[in-house]
Amino acid sequence: MLLSCSAVVLKVTTEDDSNHRRVTSANRNEHAVDQKLVCVTSGVSFLGIAIVKQLLIRGYAVRIIVDNEEDIARLREIENSGEIEGSTRATTNNNLIGVVVAKFDDRRSLIEAFDGCCAVFHTTAFIDPSGLSGYSKSMVEIEARAAENVAEACAATPSVRNYVLTSSLLACIWRDGSNGSLPTVVDHNSWSDESFCSSKKLWYALGKLKAERVSWRIAEEKGLKLTTICSGLITGPRYFCTNPSSTIAYLKGGKDMYAHGLLATVDVNKLADAHVKVYEEMHKTGGGRYVCFDNVIGSPDEVQRLEQETGVHINTSSHDATFRFELSNRKLDRLMSQTHRCMNVC
Repeated sequence: MLLSCSAVVLKVTTEDDSNHRRVTSANRNEHAVDQKLVCVTSGVSFLGIAIVKQLLIRGYAVRIIVDNEEDIARLREIENSGEIEGSTRATTNNNLIGVVVAKFDDRRSLIEAFDGCCAVFHTTAFIDPSGLSGYSKSMVEIEARAAENVAEACAATPSVRNYVLTSSLLACIWRDGSNGSLPTVVDHNSWSDESFCSSKKLWYALGKLKAERVSWRIAEEKGLKLTTICSGLITGPRYFCTNPSSTIAYLKGGKDMYAHGLLATVDVNKLADAHVKVYEEMHKTGGGRYVCFDNVIGSPDEVQRLEQETGVHINTSSHDATFRFELSNRKLDRLMSQTHRCMNVC
């Protein structure tokens, strides 16, 4: 089966196509050495597809991890709808994409799925359909356990050298500032407070925070090379229409985020590009945490536009605010600008 991804052509290998759940060992070794095989969890999500697209443009082979057979059908829907078409330049038509079904609560199935891959991008966000905000309290531990299993599976898979986790800016910004002692700059060194998130019922933030914390613990214990990207609210064509639950969950506490200058968004294509460039920097000296956003909502007009786009009322004051905190993504900006200069010179 051939899937069109912009000007990129993807040949998808599924169990039905090859009579095997996974590609053969010979192919895995060939991809890992010659075609730089990497793995993307939830590769049929809005962000996952964008990351897959960027990887393919750069010449990687990609193995998508899905947790049910329906997501394989979703790939066919993407092909038919043209959902991921864009203005990227054409690449060669021999980029291969494999699809593997694995469960995030089954560490063994993850190890088998990662086998042969030199890196894993974990992009999955869990949404509870029964939760009013799209993300209820019960989802916190589910997300943390899934991240723990992915990290443990990465550490247990000999071929996996690098692990990139999509975290959230919400894992950086939620802290108790009542005593006025917090630093005014919020960056990659900032961490949200679990107790504060729990007391305010900020479940989506707490889930992302615990998922990132457990990933760092395992990486340090097992010697796994990890990078995390703390993303602002993802934006892009049709994103809010196709991902209303995650948008609602992210914007819980939106009034306070705006009031403190901490409500930020990022275009999905920029975020995907950042994932790949951060990963490539891991082969050199890059690593650690990165904050990723391209716009801080700083005026009532911007708030109104965001409300119209998302359908979520943020309930802000009608006047311009004087913000207490400053968001900083200087670490990522330096990396992206260095990469851009290198590409121009080379």
